[in-house]
Amino acid sequence: MPTPFNYKHLYYFWVVAKEGGVSRAADKLNMAVQTVSAQVRELEKALGCELLKPAGRGLALTEAGQAAMSQADQIFQLGEALPTRVREAASSPGVRLWVGVSDGLPKLVVHRLLQPVLHGARLRLLCLEGQFQELLGSLALHKLDVVIADRAAPSSPNIKLYSHALGRSDIGWYGTPALLGNSSKAFPANLGELPVLMPTAHTEVRDHLNQWFELQGIQPRVVGEFEDSALLKTFGASGMGVFPAAAAVEDELLAHYAVKRLGHSEGVSEHFYGIVTEKKAQHPLVQRLLQTHLS
Repeated sequence: MPTPFNYKHLYYFWVVAKEGGVSRAADKLNMAVQTVSAQVRELEKALGCELLKPAGRGLALTEAGQAAMSQADQIFQLGEALPTRVREAASSPGVRLWVGVSDGLPKLVVHRLLQPVLHGARLRLLCLEGQFQELLGSLALHKLDVVIADRAAPSSPNIKLYSHALGRSDIGWYGTPALLGNSSKAFPANLGELPVLMPTAHTEVRDHLNQWFELQGIQPRVVGEFEDSALLKTFGASGMGVFPAAAAVEDELLAHYAVKRLGHSEGVSEHFYGIVTEKKAQHPLVQRLLQTHLS
């Protein structure tokens, strides 16, 4: 069984690889050449493979060495940043809130939902966007305080997650004035002749919109699909096509993107949830967030 490697040995290897030779690394480390060479050999012994090979008057990485160097770069770059991060944290203590945001969620809605917690004293807010299941995994490992998503967490015997309804919004349709002038039909029939932009199928609302189109007897001409809601709106504002968006933030939408409303998809709603790992959230800002209601 290989001996567990020593991080000091990894550091010496990293310096040797960066300097291109043991002698130059020994000078940089202010150590004897024999000592540095021995430390690298100990690492190779622990990993069970050669990491360096002769190359002219210096050394080059083997394939295994390249893999080790890639990992060592990440490890020691993070290590070099550690003192700065610690000093920043010590000099600016505050209430930390780490929020996971499910990709595809309307950014204007997320901003509206977070409004009640944004004005606390010395807030340090970190928002991470990602796929729903990955965010739930990070939440279960307590890397996040709360996840905001368009669906409740699935039930699982292994992970206890609690979903709190934050609100809902009807879905409206929007487009540039120039584009809307290209249709003579009224809403929703005009969606059958105008180019349409849609969220991708990973969002809950896409299924509801597909069902709504079917009920209306409309075959939309979809010219673009977007995972990111802000990107969808940006392309919609450029005139590429009409697009659906949460009507709850219509005022901000019209102001930011200079578009007009066509109408609402009757019976189609987008729901928003705050997901946590405790039945009663202990984080004061999460408690405040879960009391938010959007409609």
